[in-house]
Amino acid sequence: MLTLPKVMKREIITTKDGSKTIHLSDWQENYHSHHGAVQEALHVFIKSGLDNKARENSSVSILEVGFGTGLNAILTYAHALKGDLHIRYEGVEAYPVELDEINELAYAELKEVAEYSEVYHVLHSSEWEQRVSITPEFELLKRKVMLAEYTPEAGVFDLVYFDAFGPRVQPELWEASIFEMLYNAMRPGAILVTYCAKGQVRRDLIAVGFYVEKIPGPPGKREMLRATK
Repeated sequence: MLTLPKVMKREIITTKDGSKTIHLSDWQENYHSHHGAVQEALHVFIKSGLDNKARENSSVSILEVGFGTGLNAILTYAHALKGDLHIRYEGVEAYPVELDEINELAYAELKEVAEYSEVYHVLHSSEWEQRVSITPEFELLKRKVMLAEYTPEAGVFDLVYFDAFGPRVQPELWEASIFEMLYNAMRPGAILVTYCAKGQVRRDLIAVGFYVEKIPGPPGKREMLRATK
C-alpha cells in the first residue's frame, strides 16, 4: 500500500486464510483484506490481472501502485516461473515497510512463497531507484516517491496493480488525475486491476478513457474493477 505517514502505528495481524498483514489502527485500515491476504492478492492481481496478459504475451511490464509488503511482487514472480514469463516490474511506494516488519509477516514461510523465499528477501533488500535483475525472468525497479509526484514513462506498462489504500482514508490517490497519469503510462490494450468497486472510482476511470468491467471480487467482496485501455 502507498503513502503511509511514518508516525502512524502499525501492527501485524493474522487474516482468515492464515497469512498476516499490517493493520493501521489510526485509520482502521489493513494493507490486505482481513478475509485473507494471499487469497486477495491471488484473486485481484494474479487471476484477474496477470493471467489475462500472460495469455497474450511472453513478456509483461507491470506497475504496482503500493509496493508495500512485496506480496504481490513475489506471487507474480512465482506465477511467472510456472508460465515461462518474463516480468519487468516497477513498484511505487512512498513509505517502505521496515525489514523487521517483513520478517514478522513471515510471507517467506507461506506455502505459496516458501520455494521462493530467497527471492522474496532479495526483493526487499535490493536498492531503491535502481533497476535490478532479481533473476533472468524478473526485473525490479522500486521507486520511493509519492504517487502524485511520480512521472512514469509514457506507454510502457501492460498491467497496473492498483493497490493503494482505499478512498475512504486516502481519497487523493483515487482522483481522476491519478488515473489519467496511469492511462498515459499504459500501452493500448493494457489493463488496470483494483480491489475497489466504488461507483465514483468506476466513473473516473471511464472519464479518462478506460473501458471498465465489474467482475467478481475476492473473498469478502462481491465485486472489483478491471479497466482496459
